Amino acid sequence: MADRKTPPVYRTRGPVDGEDWAAVAAALNDRMARRRIGQQDLARASGVSVSTLRELQHGAGRRVQNKTLTAIARALEWPDDHLIHVLVSGAPAEDDEANEPTGREILAVLARLEERITEVMTRLAAVEQAIIRSGSRTPS
Repeated sequence: MADRKTPPVYRTRGPVDGEDWAAVAAALNDRMARRRIGQQDLARASGVSVSTLRELQHGAGRRVQNKTLTAIARALEWPDDHLIHVLVSGAPAEDDEANEPTGREILAVLARLEERITEVMTRLAAVEQAIIRSGSRTPS
């Protein structure tokens, strides 16, 4: 019987056909500018070295682990796979800052939540009263 070897898990990113490091650089630079976060702060927040960030910001496609891209994405409050998606698609995913809810939308959601919590509390109070009434009817 032939010995089947499992292929190694692909965990690093380097220059590979179809990957767009310039798109990663553009997305990274844009997000950092919008968030007004510098290399030092992002390095601290992500646990990635400043030199690695600098190379990514310049579109250098040196070998970078997926976990590095994930850490940077998390520090910039993107989904974990955002920069990997940008890398392989060559285009940034939807600009989530442009799609962030407005203050009015947030207030509307909070108002709906408040109404729902009030309904739940009213039902809970009715259940508590029913339990109290049924407890006082039981003979001792």
